[in-house]
Amino acid sequence: MTVSRVLRNRGDVSEATREKVLNAARNLGYVPNKIAGALASQRVNLVAVIIPSLSNMVYPEVMTGISAMLEDTGLQPVVGVTHYQPDREEAVLYEMLSWRPSGVILAGLEHSDAARAMLSNAGIPIVEIMDVDGQPVDSVVGISHRRAGLKMAEAILAAGYRRIGFLGTMMPYDHRARKRMEGLQEGLARAGIVLADQEFYSGGSALLKGREMTETILARSPDLDFLYYSNDMIGAGGLLYCLDKGIDVPGQLGLAGFNGVELLDGLPRQLATMDACRAEIGRIAAEIIAGKRPGMAGGRVIGGEQVELTPKLQPGDTIRRAG
Repeated sequence: MTVSRVLRNRGDVSEATREKVLNAARNLGYVPNKIAGALASQRVNLVAVIIPSLSNMVYPEVMTGISAMLEDTGLQPVVGVTHYQPDREEAVLYEMLSWRPSGVILAGLEHSDAARAMLSNAGIPIVEIMDVDGQPVDSVVGISHRRAGLKMAEAILAAGYRRIGFLGTMMPYDHRARKRMEGLQEGLARAGIVLADQEFYSGGSALLKGREMTETILARSPDLDFLYYSNDMIGAGGLLYCLDKGIDVPGQLGLAGFNGVELLDGLPRQLATMDACRAEIGRIAAEIIAGKRPGMAGGRVIGGEQVELTPKLQPGDTIRRAG
């Protein structure tokens, strides 16, 4: 019974005894049968983490926050990737829920009816992350992308720019980028300004794609004086294109991206961006799953936690100083 309690990570065993059991298990090369344990508990100690992309530089930091928080809880994250496709999300969710995980963390609030039904009927903690602009199934941790776009519009207008273009990848599948564009348009409309042009690409983000999209939109609308990119990767590509072509940034043309990724630290000029609170979102989501969120009584619950974080504008060197 003592060995069983140790291997199930129960707390009612002394540290000395726990260490003896774990040392013996290591020496024997013993690995417990989680499937057998799950037959009794109806749950395994896995947390399903469902994200849209492994290549997107945003999600490794989210995963770092999740993994760090779960490290001493006995829960293990297992990752599924949807490639921004609703039918793929359905399939991944179906497979993961069939293993009866202890919780689900998944990116975004937009799901198919079938996926939402599976989440609603799962009977475990569900935490949707990255976005709070919508109706969550259970708990939600993220930022308002509409407010982020609105805040960027205010900064752009305060700096004196008036002919603004928006560039986005994974469109129309990236709902969070779409919401930032909508927030941008709302902010511009308050000043009587409309979005002058937009350039979309349905594939993923890359420096080269950012260069290509920037060249395309400027060839079509050479009078643009500001470009707002859906993410830092294509924004960095746009910045490199402008510097290569001798375009005065930020005097002639202002630029901004989104996410605040470390990539920006290696650029010849600091791209304006917003920190999307990625690691903190991952950490808080894992806290909710593990029942360690401050104020949560009695361990893990299904309880509708709603946590909105506030991204910070980092003006860098690519927006004119207001005033």
